[in-house]
Amino acid sequence: MELPVLNNKPESKGGCSAGSCGSTEDQLDHLSDEIREKVQNHPCYSEDAHHYFARMHVAVAPACNIQCHYCNRKYDCANESRPGVVSELLTPHQAVKKTMAVAANIPQMTVLGIAGPGDPLANPERTFETFRRLSQDAPDIKLCVSTNGLALPDSVEELAKHNIDHVTITINCVDPEVGAKIYPWIFWENRRIKGKKGAKILIEQQQKGLEMLVAKGILVKVNSVMIPGVNDKHLAEVSKIVKSKGAFLHNVMPLIAEAEHGTFYGVMGQRGPTALELQELQDACSGDMNMMRHCRQCRADAVGMLGEDRGDEFTMDKIEEMEIDYQAAMEKRKVIHQAIEAEMNNKRAAKSVIEQQQQALPKLTTRPVLMAVATSGQSLINMHFGHAKEFLIYEASPEGVRFISHRKTELYCSGDDSCGEAETALQKNIRTLEGCEVVLCSKIGYEPWEQLEAAGIQPNGEHAMENIEEAVMAVYREMAEAGKLDANKAEERATA
Repeated sequence: MELPVLNNKPESKGGCSAGSCGSTEDQLDHLSDEIREKVQNHPCYSEDAHHYFARMHVAVAPACNIQCHYCNRKYDCANESRPGVVSELLTPHQAVKKTMAVAANIPQMTVLGIAGPGDPLANPERTFETFRRLSQDAPDIKLCVSTNGLALPDSVEELAKHNIDHVTITINCVDPEVGAKIYPWIFWENRRIKGKKGAKILIEQQQKGLEMLVAKGILVKVNSVMIPGVNDKHLAEVSKIVKSKGAFLHNVMPLIAEAEHGTFYGVMGQRGPTALELQELQDACSGDMNMMRHCRQCRADAVGMLGEDRGDEFTMDKIEEMEIDYQAAMEKRKVIHQAIEAEMNNKRAAKSVIEQQQQALPKLTTRPVLMAVATSGQSLINMHFGHAKEFLIYEASPEGVRFISHRKTELYCSGDDSCGEAETALQKNIRTLEGCEVVLCSKIGYEPWEQLEAAGIQPNGEHAMENIEEAVMAVYREMAEAGKLDANKAEERATA
């Protein structure tokens, strides 16, 4: 079924926001039917759903009750794409109005979250007034909250009252020694508490809140920021503990530490993890619980599909000028959601057939290979190399194809085929693809082709408009048949 509404943004918005991040190992395969029902159209909780459904955040929570070394909240900022940043703070009334406008104009939007720019539960009146109004005015929209967990135990009853069945807790450690290196202070019982003592209180509150949410039947996703040299060796233990207490999904995210953001870590030169370091840690944690790998670390006022930000289309001044027939818009949403669900079911069925066909082929004994894919969505290889703002990274192996991560790049091509004017940006993008051996795209210019080959990455434009996973496995088999996947080749790349 054709669903043109899913691509209703101009390509210039860029990236692969609706790109396929599927894998032959479905992220939700091992979950109960009850949980699958809750997350099947939640783009932040389901890897499959984020190809089709949109989300939005409303910035109604300015205050925060802890300080993190990786955080610097910025208001009235349109130039950064990271948590804690917003263009405009909203009142609950404005938040509801904006949500209804977005739901009418982006009918595949299914989720409304409050994630800042401070902590939602440190702003309980504003947060719960927004949820109360939305549960009345837009009952078909899932309501979510992201919190540091300090005030969570006192808020669980209120969360349950408002039918909020998805909560994300950022848990970076379960050891106060580690926590003291991440959190300089917390604000607890009307006073500021520093160091290990503050970290210990935060950890206790997080774990208590997690247990209380699970007891209420509320789904819990845990976010963790990977900070090399601080908690990177500790997060596997975090993953094990939060799983034992009922969290169903763990999202290990890379530290964002550019100095220009003005965070403590950024100013002090704390580095973030490399893409391969992040992958290794996610793989280590995945032995204990389901891992989220498609997170885009969104702004606190993000709007649209994951990986895109259409917030500038829905500023309050523009919303005030909109004339919307909400009744008609809600009917349209129902029709589109039904069409999306049918499309998802069709693709799942087709995927099952493909997997059966792959299993019938001779079993490979070759090493895994990472491949980068340029896509604008719909599980297709449908983007020019020079137009991609990010690449999806897949691993092909004898076991099949699995999605690994996304890697952001700089847009260096203005639209023609030369793509040669911004050499520095191109070289930086190629470095971003470290560890990949193939790049799949719909088209590519001569200069990037040559530079990719020189870096040991093979460009491939032969699978334009084909399904990503089928194309990745086809290329992998071609490499195997050509003898390019022996152990010596792997050793050469590892020592290069």
